[in-house]
Amino acid sequence: MKLVVGLGNPGPRYADTRHNAGVRVLERFARDHGLALDARRFGSRFGRGWLAGEGQPLEVALLAPETFMNCSGEAVAEAVGELGIADVAGDLLVVLDDVDLPFGRLRLRAAGGAGGHRGLADVTLRLARRDFARLRFGVGRPAADQETSDHVLEAFSAEEQAVLPERIARAARALEAALRLGVAAAMNEFNRDPNAAANADPQP
Repeated sequence: MKLVVGLGNPGPRYADTRHNAGVRVLERFARDHGLALDARRFGSRFGRGWLAGEGQPLEVALLAPETFMNCSGEAVAEAVGELGIADVAGDLLVVLDDVDLPFGRLRLRAAGGAGGHRGLADVTLRLARRDFARLRFGVGRPAADQETSDHVLEAFSAEEQAVLPERIARAARALEAALRLGVAAAMNEFNRDPNAAANADPQP
């Protein structure tokens, strides 16, 4: 079984903020595959099901912690233990926002540090390890006169919102590719700049 975690803050007040990009990707992924986060387990919205399609069906569990971001690790650690996720390095994938990436850019990694993200830092602390996959969704840097905490707790700009559904959908596809093909294979396709790919001159 694969466990996919979307990080964010709970409640309607935060639903459309940049800091909830991870949850939004998870929700889009669930919708694309006929899954639902309609159960309550581990202090989280929870869903479980199978990915059909090419190859063998793949069992997945989806987790959106309902603690605040900085305490996300408690729910993740509980789910890992209760669901019997023995191969954390291979079977856990965390989706989160990243202020160091331009808006809509993706970065898949098989392991690494928290990079200043407190939610991911708490997951790492609670699991006492950092060798698990993560998919970062770029939300861009704050303005020079703005605190990072204020930036991530704001809604996306009108310009960003115009293309946000497309970027979220691409992130959901990256998530599927990572689960089916592995992080290394998915990185080759989805870590590229989507704007550069779209604007590239066609080959003769």
